Amino acid sequence: MSSVVGAKKAYFVLDDGAIFEGTSWAAQGETFGEAVFSTGMTGYQETLTDPSYHQQIIVMTAPHVGNTGMNHFDAESSKIWVSGFVVRNPSPRVSNWRSEMSLEDALIDAGVVGISGLDTRAITRHLRNRGAMRVGIFSGAERTRDEMVTLVRKSPQMSGAFLAGDVSTQSTYVVAPPPGVEKKFTVAAIDLGIKSATPRNMAARGIEVHVLPMTATIEDIEAINPDGLFLSNGPGDPASMNEIVATVRHFLEMKLPIFGICFGHQIIGRALGFETYKLPFGHRGINQPVKNLRSGRVEITAHNHGFAVAAPVEKNFSTVYGAGFVSHVCLNDGVVEGLELLETPAFSVQYHPEAAAGPHDAEYLFDQFVSLMSSFSPNQNSVRHA
Repeated sequence: MSSVVGAKKAYFVLDDGAIFEGTSWAAQGETFGEAVFSTGMTGYQETLTDPSYHQQIIVMTAPHVGNTGMNHFDAESSKIWVSGFVVRNPSPRVSNWRSEMSLEDALIDAGVVGISGLDTRAITRHLRNRGAMRVGIFSGAERTRDEMVTLVRKSPQMSGAFLAGDVSTQSTYVVAPPPGVEKKFTVAAIDLGIKSATPRNMAARGIEVHVLPMTATIEDIEAINPDGLFLSNGPGDPASMNEIVATVRHFLEMKLPIFGICFGHQIIGRALGFETYKLPFGHRGINQPVKNLRSGRVEITAHNHGFAVAAPVEKNFSTVYGAGFVSHVCLNDGVVEGLELLETPAFSVQYHPEAAAGPHDAEYLFDQFVSLMSSFSPNQNSVRHA
């Protein structure tokens, strides 16, 4: 078969054999990852710098991307994590007083391969019909169609992937309450791919946050004498996280207040004895409707997850840590979005309450964590007050 790659052409190649032709944009080269789409109309910088998107190629459904540029204030981590970036119409210029560089320049500096000029909504419909799958972006090299499809099919799959170690901090650091805010609690936060907005939200509520590597032991956590344990968002398959699951089970037994989000929610689910499973195309973006089953309130929330917890929605469930219930569900597909225990101080949600780019409907969950820690007196918690 003859070559199909021209000087400025680029190709978005899915592992089902579908190929979309576009234009080379951002860095040139070849890159591979899981194809996922984001339906948010804003917040592309937060998406790019979210460690949960490690080894994923993001398709933006919003047709115009990049007009506000990039700045260091809105970054959720120290680098861009996505494997590739797909847009329809990249902005030819930046028009925002906070911008420090263009989106394309930031992607080039990070070595992120991009592609533009595609009908990203058609790609999204394709993924919705076929499910999330592996993908490659090819630009600047001579490849046949067969070669590109073969390379995509040889790339790693997300199921079974152990990725948190790639994105976790290598050493512990502390985020203290800002000036004028009294310290009330100490929390050990396990970094599975934490976003900077998360400890910042906790610190604003009087929490001194010790962010620990995912390799932190039970002894490392107990040495902090924490009032609570937090499990962050992150990439990969929760079924690969056996050591963290064992750690969570230890602190559930000790009745240390625990709060988990996203990947942390899935790990808590596995610690409770539930299975996790791969969703057909996951939940991405900043406009996912979730119903709080306790209050009946519908929250618009920010998501990035490709796995879910298989817990019963209709009635309370039993665990070795006592009874619990599903607290939140997704209104689009009925997927479990929250868990809460009744006899042990632990709860979790599948989405991002910090949502730096918005919406902010779920920020109350940080206050719920504070209330949970406040409700436990010194003689009720042997970890904090040994």
